[in-house]
Amino acid sequence: MDEKIYAHSLKLIPQIGILRLEKLYGAFSSFEKIWRAGAGEIFKKTNDKELAEILSQREKHDPRKEYDKLKKQGIELIIIGDKVYPALLKEISHPPLSLYCLGNAKVLKNFDYFVAVVGTRRATSYGRETAKNLARDLSLEGIAVVSGLALGIDGEAHRGALEGKTPTIAVLGSGLGKIYPAYHKELADKIIEKHGLIISEYPPQSPPAKWTFPERNRIIAGLSQAIIVIESPKKGGSLITANFALDANREVGAIPGEISSINSEGTNRLIKTGAALIRGAEDVLELLGLELKKKEELDNLSQTEQYIINLLKEPKTREELMKENNLSSQELNQTLTLLELKGLVENKMGMFYKVSNS
Repeated sequence: MDEKIYAHSLKLIPQIGILRLEKLYGAFSSFEKIWRAGAGEIFKKTNDKELAEILSQREKHDPRKEYDKLKKQGIELIIIGDKVYPALLKEISHPPLSLYCLGNAKVLKNFDYFVAVVGTRRATSYGRETAKNLARDLSLEGIAVVSGLALGIDGEAHRGALEGKTPTIAVLGSGLGKIYPAYHKELADKIIEKHGLIISEYPPQSPPAKWTFPERNRIIAGLSQAIIVIESPKKGGSLITANFALDANREVGAIPGEISSINSEGTNRLIKTGAALIRGAEDVLELLGLELKKKEELDNLSQTEQYIINLLKEPKTREELMKENNLSSQELNQTLTLLELKGLVENKMGMFYKVSNS
């Protein structure tokens, strides 16, 4: 817990910034050690006199009081050493050392696939509708949709995901106490209400700034196995996200647009230079090496079949399944056989697994 207390207080010191904090953490490997280090030790380990001077402002903060304020706001802080910290995010250049979370942080570990849906703020009706439909369909397939809560494509991606069944994640370029844009405060509340997650690298009262959005974009890319761009001008911010994704060896796809539209210049160029052409959720799933669910089979599952599917969030033996329901041995065996025939359950060496795209 102390590590989180000091991680938060270090971020409250003006002029620390992402790269300076990364430099300090690389030198000390502990937020508490950074906080307690004297100016001489800081200079010795970092060879940065200015950084030692900046840290002299520590005396203005009481770490435990500051952390208590955080908890009173319902904000959870996760740090890079936590189990819930996404493994994918650690793979990017300059992974965030800590993240402020509002909502269900378990989303970061409870799902196997995350896809970012991003695009221009000045979206056309075609772009908005496409983003909403794609995000909804991905969410229905069990994919957690990631975006930036911005106006335009981002907002519609979150709204579409809310119509699905999988929680959505919004990554902010401001602090959680300064939801930006303010117009999307209600949308942010809805994401949390639907067991989703709002995250930020910045302390709660941090306002948005020109540089925070590109910094935010690396996190969107880092959380996701694939990034889908819907409408972007030649130099749109979503192209920065796509570049971060390519640097992190993630899949990149784009929705094609009208050749005469300014909003299609970025996406069409992405496709021309090798991004996957995306027409719908099926193309995204193919990009991830998955198959589209047999929706008619899922919709027609019996109550017993659906119950067994829900029990298999983690692999279980036949005996473990017997203990968790009131079915007879014969009924359980019949149900498992039917689910295997439908391709929704697999039996591997006596362990029953829910097929990942079911």
